[in-house]
Amino acid sequence: MSFGQQNNPYGPPQQQPGYAYPQQAPYPGQPYAPFPQQGGYHGMPPVPAEMPGITKAARIFMFVIAAAHLAFAAVYVIALGAFNDEVDKHEHTEGAIRVIAYGRGLLIFCIALAAVFAVIGLILAIRYAAGGNGVRVGSIVYASFAIISGLMHAAVYGAGLIVFVLAILTIVFCARRPSADWFQRPRY
Repeated sequence: MSFGQQNNPYGPPQQQPGYAYPQQAPYPGQPYAPFPQQGGYHGMPPVPAEMPGITKAARIFMFVIAAAHLAFAAVYVIALGAFNDEVDKHEHTEGAIRVIAYGRGLLIFCIALAAVFAVIGLILAIRYAAGGNGVRVGSIVYASFAIISGLMHAAVYGAGLIVFVLAILTIVFCARRPSADWFQRPRY
């Protein structure tokens, strides 16, 4: 039997460091380096210490969009009052009463929708400081619906156009990398 060269595709076994081999200092980037380098620990990206500027701007835009929807709800309440005053002035047929009921129902639905939309926006904006990635995704979805709402309310003193523009900016700011890093940061 021959104990010479064996058929080992991986080569000879590696020698373990010990007394015969000098110890080498770890180089930067090794996972067992004594101190992490400029980035995060063990090659992880750095964790943001405070909310990035574009994320703060998106949060402010969310507050403004929510306030605009409260204003839209107030406009609908005023419109419902004016509608009821006008209806009470005249006598109506049975067909007209049905149409009036549909009109009141539509205005009440719009009031409720605008109020709920404002509450959702406020909750999302408040959660920016401690919320996770779901807050970011929820903000993007909320702003997508706010684009539609802004276009529908464009006739209300131009406030709808402001909501439209702020909603687009909110989507862009929440989709950027610094915002994603903020919402995906580890929380200990």
